[in-house]
Amino acid sequence: MSTDTHAALTGDIIRPGDEAYDRLRRTFVHEGEPAVIVRCHDGADVRRAIRYAREHDLVLSVRSGGHNGVGFGTNTGGVVIDLGPIDAVEVVDAARGLVRIGSGARWREVAAALATHGLALSSGDTASVGVGGLMLGGGIGWLVRKHGLALDSLVAAEVVTADGDVVRASAHEHPDLLWALRGGGGNFGVVTTFEVLAYPVGDVLFGSFSYPAEEAAAVLRGWRDFLRAGGDEVTTIARVAPSFGGPVPPVEVAFCVPAGDEEAARSALELLRKLGTVVAENVTRRPYPQVLEEVADLPPGFRPAVRNGLVPSVTDELIDTALARAGEIGTVYVELRGLGGAFGRVAEEATAFAHRDSEAMLLTVQLDSGEAGAEAFAGLWRAVGPMTRGAYGNFLTTATADDVATMYPDATYRRLAAVKEVYDPTNLFSHNHNVPPRSPRSTSAGYDSAAG
Repeated sequence: MSTDTHAALTGDIIRPGDEAYDRLRRTFVHEGEPAVIVRCHDGADVRRAIRYAREHDLVLSVRSGGHNGVGFGTNTGGVVIDLGPIDAVEVVDAARGLVRIGSGARWREVAAALATHGLALSSGDTASVGVGGLMLGGGIGWLVRKHGLALDSLVAAEVVTADGDVVRASAHEHPDLLWALRGGGGNFGVVTTFEVLAYPVGDVLFGSFSYPAEEAAAVLRGWRDFLRAGGDEVTTIARVAPSFGGPVPPVEVAFCVPAGDEEAARSALELLRKLGTVVAENVTRRPYPQVLEEVADLPPGFRPAVRNGLVPSVTDELIDTALARAGEIGTVYVELRGLGGAFGRVAEEATAFAHRDSEAMLLTVQLDSGEAGAEAFAGLWRAVGPMTRGAYGNFLTTATADDVATMYPDATYRRLAAVKEVYDPTNLFSHNHNVPPRSPRSTSAGYDSAAG
């Protein structure tokens, strides 16, 4: 760890050759060779790192947990702001559910800290993911139908802007910035702390039912109908694993439902059980933090391609096309995440995460990273893409202008660009799904995912 150079920087300064450099230059999927990594402990460290990057005209990456699939958390030749040390979780007012969370905290620790007060947030589904990136992008978790996105709980944030100002964004201070932070990603500054309103959650019933592969289409139709008829309590994910040229695995419907009224919860699950012939089931009562999955690091060099689309209506055609195309390829994982409920009751213009009337999200992962796999994956999306509208940026492995256009409808994009012009007029924060300040979509100058 270097302390004798980069005198303008504070925090833990890591350069090439330092002991921690090789570990910290890597993220969950990607690796880079940044000129300097700054592990920031507070807003002052962040301010100095931003100023250093600006004055030396260096690309700037901001990392909370490093799980982004595009590689936004690292770079080559630039500055990485690592927010990992800013990881405090403070329950400010348990009665109101008001919680202050450092951007570098991991959801594992957040869930555990909140559970001691009988509270929770619907975050994502992975324990080691950082708070910052997930919160700014959305957060589609296991309570999405009951409580909406993670960002729907956000009421205030401390932000260090491109010119080094530390501002508080809330409904009363910089309200346009707060709106943009709720879905606009890392375009507007570095968020050091979030203030959120958590909600009472105790134990949940969590698990899955599995059905024969030959019943997949019927099960997914039944799941779709359950989604439309059911209340807000049950959040579900329908999963179809790839065959890799062998026997086709069973289709699985995973679920999470608050267990406060366990009899009612189990009754709701009986409707899922009846979607098909159950060949395996796993239903457990557990504390909410235990639904978050521990995920091992990916093998070096393995970069699965991830693409998703928000689905206004889960039609029979969408189900049949996705199953057929994925089945032909044999290396694509397919998932349908149920939305609706609280997610859909948020007004379209209330946050920068649009498409609130979506019924589900179609998520696909191509596990064959070769050229033939890429072409097959593109073909799948040529078939299913027209049946989707919008995308969730946290589940993409590309960051093209087309991706950004898909994520944000025109009105949302224009408003984001206007906020960008106020808080980052030179586009210092461009290593993201970039919205340049008041620029037309066709001239997007953000991160080129093809460059790695």
